[in-house]
Amino acid sequence: MAADTPEPTPDLLRLAAAYGIVPDYWAHDGTQHRVTASTLVGVLRALGVDASSPERVALAIAHVEDMPWRRTLPPVIVVREGRNAHVAVHVEHGDPVRVWLELDPEAGGGRRDLPQADVPIDPRSVDGRLVGRATFTLPTDLPLGWHELHADGPSARARSTVVVTPQTLELPEQLRDGRAWGFMTQLYSVRSRASWGVGDLADLADLGWLAGRTCGADFLLINPLHAAEPVTPLTPSPYLPTTRRFVNPLYVRVEDVRETAYLSAADRALVEWASEPARALDTDAGPIDRDVAWDAKRSALEVVFAAPRSAARQAAFEDYREDEGQGLEDFALWCALVEKYAGQPWPAGAQDLSSPFVERARTELADRVDFYCWLQWVADSQLAAAQRAAHEGGMTIGIMHDLAVGVHPEGADVWALGDVLATGATVGAPPDMYNQQGQNWSQPPWHPERLARVGYRPYRDMLRTVLRHAGAIRIDHVIGLFRLWWIPEGAPADQGAYVRYDHEALVGILALEAHRAGAVVIGEDLGTFEPWVRDYLSDRGVLGTSVLWFEKDHAGKPLAPEEYRRLTLASVTTHDLPPSAGYLAEEHVTIRDRLGLLSEPVDQVRRAARAEREQMVEALGGRGLVGPQPSERETVEALHAWVLESPAALVGVSLADAVGERRAQNQPGTDQEYPNWKVPLADGSGQVVLVEELFDNARLRSLAAVLNRNRLDRG
Repeated sequence: MAADTPEPTPDLLRLAAAYGIVPDYWAHDGTQHRVTASTLVGVLRALGVDASSPERVALAIAHVEDMPWRRTLPPVIVVREGRNAHVAVHVEHGDPVRVWLELDPEAGGGRRDLPQADVPIDPRSVDGRLVGRATFTLPTDLPLGWHELHADGPSARARSTVVVTPQTLELPEQLRDGRAWGFMTQLYSVRSRASWGVGDLADLADLGWLAGRTCGADFLLINPLHAAEPVTPLTPSPYLPTTRRFVNPLYVRVEDVRETAYLSAADRALVEWASEPARALDTDAGPIDRDVAWDAKRSALEVVFAAPRSAARQAAFEDYREDEGQGLEDFALWCALVEKYAGQPWPAGAQDLSSPFVERARTELADRVDFYCWLQWVADSQLAAAQRAAHEGGMTIGIMHDLAVGVHPEGADVWALGDVLATGATVGAPPDMYNQQGQNWSQPPWHPERLARVGYRPYRDMLRTVLRHAGAIRIDHVIGLFRLWWIPEGAPADQGAYVRYDHEALVGILALEAHRAGAVVIGEDLGTFEPWVRDYLSDRGVLGTSVLWFEKDHAGKPLAPEEYRRLTLASVTTHDLPPSAGYLAEEHVTIRDRLGLLSEPVDQVRRAARAEREQMVEALGGRGLVGPQPSERETVEALHAWVLESPAALVGVSLADAVGERRAQNQPGTDQEYPNWKVPLADGSGQVVLVEELFDNARLRSLAAVLNRNRLDRG
């Protein structure tokens, strides 16, 4: 297939459909766009399919259509509890086969033989042999969990995974008829006098306890805490981690590691000396310097790691390491290799997890692997302490963690997970009203077929780690569980195509793991999506997201709050917009104009922003939420009162809004042009607000009173 052929042939479309590639999409402005043949060929190439000529396309079609018949069992079956499901088993035509389930030990264990269903299907000739299909029925009373399916016969011996997921993820009692509210913040931006230049897990514990105790907040939503690089320079964006399974030790509070208290005087001095350059940054209103903070912490943590641990502490560390298994060992080895070859090309074989070089490295770098495993154990312990503190402060939900869309293209997951992540394409978004060239997030996507082939275990393991100490989880770009915008390597962001995923499996496994963790799930369902998706997520118990500035009626006016969806996390703003004070002051226009991101004349954009603000203030006044010419603080509080008049089950309040901050944390469409993810929490005058002062802040206490008054008014 010639790469520059604009119109796909019927066979190319058939092949693309077999791999879940969507040949067209509807843009934000309601227009339909068709994907070119070259894009389809590029996406297929990233999926490992050669569609470079009509002959190759024909071969690929035959291969993909025969693929299920080559397998004795499907690699994985994901089914909802209480539902009937069939399993196709392929054997030599006419051969007998037995099929049974070994039940998940966490669900009670045991064995269940499966009955064969009377479903006549003609055999198929595959690779020169006649293959028959026997159909077996899964019972409807299987417990939730991860079960193992077995098939055995003269021409069949295979194992597979059956995952039974909840019909719907039940909400906590408080949210079934009532609501909860909480703060939203970027943890690194909220520092205390004891921080080392970056907000940390001890600060998180204090924030959770204080927000619950002094303000009556029920949750604290924070940025993803996924791991960054083990050596500087660190990638600032928490949404571009090296792995989503493990935690960034940048957030560890050194003094809260028990062994720190028992250091010798000389070692304690080393820790104090290491902290000085980082602590000096705590009150600096300039961009956060993660590199200074991590260099200081890593030096100090090396000292603490070398100190002896009690027998009980050592046993706990070993238990943690055993529980996390090979995934932790591989991540720690990757960290050790990055450290050893920092700034240099890796030797031959280093990129292959199964190579002799990597096996030798496990032995040669064992001490460093121990250190990086220990960092994860320490971080996990401090995360657990933060969630306990939040509950002890009165929060009903506690810490709400955030799950990024993907990972860095040169990170640990790409190294450790092999072909489960696709190469030759990256994830992004098609053009929309805010990014008219589209977006390329430079993240490799899950390979749908290969992820299913390994029984979704990498996805499950990632969820379990993030959910372990969470009262809730926010899924960034939750539409990615249904489809992702794949951009072939070398193509512009607008020349991509959507690739579909098995959403029944991905959402079901998410619901199962959240059920086991007792966590609420929120999906960020903003942007371009198919309308049925929101209904599906709601039916599965996954809450959506509502942002006041994006909620419009058919005439483009502010949507009345009573028209908001019930099952959502509603907020005034988001981390991709300036805080409310900045939005009201048209900071979103000023920044984009300064950085050359506007596609229309600045005066035109500013007039539209002013009209939007005036329309909103008029709507607030119409409900008696503001008087004539309200102050900035009065308007911000009224915006939150507007959201509180909605039926939304969760209401989020940006800490930046609570203290009058104007600066955005992130400006989409930029990299180095704006200090993305480096803005410390400050008030409207640019004065840094530390944790010690935060809950005495007059604006925060006034806004909290609005939230709690509404709670009382609702009974």
